[in-house]
Amino acid sequence: MFRRKNKKPKLKRELGILEATFAGTGIILGAGIYALIGEAAGIAGNSLWISFLIAALVAALTGLSYAELSSMYPKDSGEAEYAEKAYNKRIGFLLAWLIIFEGVVSAAAVALGFGGYFAGLISSYVSLPIVMGAIICIVLFSFLNFWGIKESSQFNIVSTLIEGGGLILITILGISYFGNVDYFEMAYGFSGVVSSAALIFFAFIGFEAIVKLSEETKNAAKIIPRALMYSIGISTVLYVLVAIASVSILGWEALAASSAPLADVAAAVLGSKAFILLAVIALFSTANTVLMILVTTARMLYGIGGKFKKIKIMSTIHKKRRTPHIAVAFCMLVAIAFACIGDIKIVAEVTNFAIFATFILINGALLSLRRRAPKQKRPFKVPFSVGWFNVPAFVGILVTTGLLLYVSRDWRVYIGGGILIFAGLLTFSVLENKNK
Repeated sequence: MFRRKNKKPKLKRELGILEATFAGTGIILGAGIYALIGEAAGIAGNSLWISFLIAALVAALTGLSYAELSSMYPKDSGEAEYAEKAYNKRIGFLLAWLIIFEGVVSAAAVALGFGGYFAGLISSYVSLPIVMGAIICIVLFSFLNFWGIKESSQFNIVSTLIEGGGLILITILGISYFGNVDYFEMAYGFSGVVSSAALIFFAFIGFEAIVKLSEETKNAAKIIPRALMYSIGISTVLYVLVAIASVSILGWEALAASSAPLADVAAAVLGSKAFILLAVIALFSTANTVLMILVTTARMLYGIGGKFKKIKIMSTIHKKRRTPHIAVAFCMLVAIAFACIGDIKIVAEVTNFAIFATFILINGALLSLRRRAPKQKRPFKVPFSVGWFNVPAFVGILVTTGLLLYVSRDWRVYIGGGILIFAGLLTFSVLENKNK
């Protein structure tokens, strides 16, 4: 008799269109809107809603490229897989390097936000350092990440409903105020509206993370592209309505002057107790963002780990929980290390550099694969092409390059970005030598 060989455990496919859409929407809504809307209003004026539409258009252009590429290669390594097919293995690893860096730094930054809200809510009972609150957040949601994708998805759905509910509440409060202001009033002309859109774009970042759940999604080639588009669409509608409601209630000047803009909007109608309500909502929002960033970053590390012998351990799957537990633990430890720094502003700006560089390469990958692999099966295909040349992808490259040059004007960001890229290429060379 022959003994049956033990099969290597695989990730569990448990996500459908609902869970995948909630994952994308949960990351997009995140904490950004609660902090950015005031500063953006100070640049755009009452035309803030137009800025959200422009930012949504930019996100949708790259989102379309992600949708087609994810339908062609439904792998958890996501961008790394697309870049390897379009360019080469070196660029594929570099993209993975940038995204993993972006993930752990973003998780640390948002966890510090969680720590701030959490410390404020319990300040009447105990004094807790913000960094300690951030570490608690990272450890707690890393454990949930390890425990299972289904459980992580369930928490994500509940939290997304709560944070989305906060935005819907702002919209409802503003209905009776609609028409109070001129919604085409621009504080600094149309250039101010565009500048505001560049800032607001960060409130949309996160849609691309869904592709890293491909190996845990049923029929990923069809579901992931739809979830990408749905999540951007849902977020856009909520953002535009909140923008209109906020300027209607407070006016753009008061909104811009506020350090807690949406809390002030709610307080203007409901009274001071609204601060507590919005703080609790923000707590769920930041916690959910940390969880989903940790989930998707660990999946990227899992995906890239299988390509190199030296880091193959990162592709290990826990036999019982069916999650990449080594990758989860690694992401947790690195995120904690960044959180302990406390003020990571310049590191976060380098992260923004990495995000835009990634988007440029992804749009370029679509153009390259349209030319080099025209017969490759594409369950989802981006419209508006002339032969192999896809217009939305090309426009996506142009506008993303513009945003990269606009938001990264600090010379330290370019130096940091250059060091990050060099370190990634050096690491690839070391790992590739070990593969031979």
